[in-house]
Amino acid sequence: MNKSTMVENSEQMIALRKLIRYASEHSPYYRETLKGHIELTNDFGIDDYKKLPFTSKEDLAANNESFLAVPKNKIAEYVTTSGTTGDPISLYLTKNDLVRLAKNERDSLALMGSTSEDLFQLLTTIDKQFMAGLAYFLGVQELDAGMIRIGPGVPQLQWASILKYKPTKLIAVPSFIVTLIAYAKENNIDFQNSSVEAIVCIGEPIRNDDLSYNTLGKRIADNWDVKLFSTYASTEMGAAFSECEVQQGCHLNEDLLFLEVLKEDGNEALDGESGEIVVSTLDVEGTPLVRYRTGDIAKVYRQKCSCGRDTPRLGPIIGRKKQMIKYRGTTLYPKAIFEVMESFSEISCYKVLINKDELNNDEITILLEEKIESLEVFGKIKELCQARLRVIPKFQFIEANVLRSKVYVKHLRKPEKIKFS
Repeated sequence: MNKSTMVENSEQMIALRKLIRYASEHSPYYRETLKGHIELTNDFGIDDYKKLPFTSKEDLAANNESFLAVPKNKIAEYVTTSGTTGDPISLYLTKNDLVRLAKNERDSLALMGSTSEDLFQLLTTIDKQFMAGLAYFLGVQELDAGMIRIGPGVPQLQWASILKYKPTKLIAVPSFIVTLIAYAKENNIDFQNSSVEAIVCIGEPIRNDDLSYNTLGKRIADNWDVKLFSTYASTEMGAAFSECEVQQGCHLNEDLLFLEVLKEDGNEALDGESGEIVVSTLDVEGTPLVRYRTGDIAKVYRQKCSCGRDTPRLGPIIGRKKQMIKYRGTTLYPKAIFEVMESFSEISCYKVLINKDELNNDEITILLEEKIESLEVFGKIKELCQARLRVIPKFQFIEANVLRSKVYVKHLRKPEKIKFS
């Protein structure tokens, strides 16, 4: 039996047919867009699937409620996207979708070696319709482990909780861990001998394309002897790709997602190649999605992992199609700017502002703490910008607490390291 036939007869293909049938019958959006595209027989295979139209973020934003596939009285939870690449989008979850969400995070945490003996501290919000905080809370409960819900920011409160309750694992945005380490050093907290053994890193990459630590990951690892686990997720997919204990990319959970990684020519990316992540959400009731283009670009690894699993794995997000910056003849993604800023231990907080000039060209301004301006390192920062980015952005210097308030904005669910306007 060839690989294509195996895929088409797999449990995942059966689940995919079920999703397409369900979406076309229950979602007003898919009832219209899939009309005439499918004849769902048992012979419906991968070639038929690849003829289906894509769903874009713009489709979901413009027709948001038309994606809803259940009566409103069956919605158990309303969540929204973080609005990183546009206005927030609503997703509607049933009770069964919440069970699916809990299963995803339980599986992800177990993949990292977590057990019921662990105690987790949540350093991200669980309110404001944020799916990630809710997902991790549900997953930890499903794992039969304990959870301390501190929420984002406030290093003093985080350390008070760590020292009092002794969590073994943190769930956090990695750039905040840099702030946490800096606070511990400034206040003589013996963080190296704390109870924390590992950190589940969400929202930001900590690895390079070759899966070694990037500047942010290395900065944490060089200062704190804890295990760091990568994840990749989005609200729309209601699931996460997570690293296993050997940390060779983030594994696909085949029970919950059907994955394509597509190159610019529309062909599937081969092992080690990069492309856009496209997913179909399996076993979702409230807001099913078929061939959803995430806009995120990453490498895919298809060879069997040394952990023994043969599921595809994703590398870190290289960039987002909508966040490409064109500046003074140079094209770059925010990740490149972040890498430069995170190369300097003197920089514990920064914010990148992207504006349009009178000719509609991108302008980059980087906000830094005011102390940086008078330090010798500022010259080195500009030199590295020239070497890595091939351009030197504008810089503005502001008081440290004001800068932190601009990055850790109260009504936002993630640190706002970059803002487009």
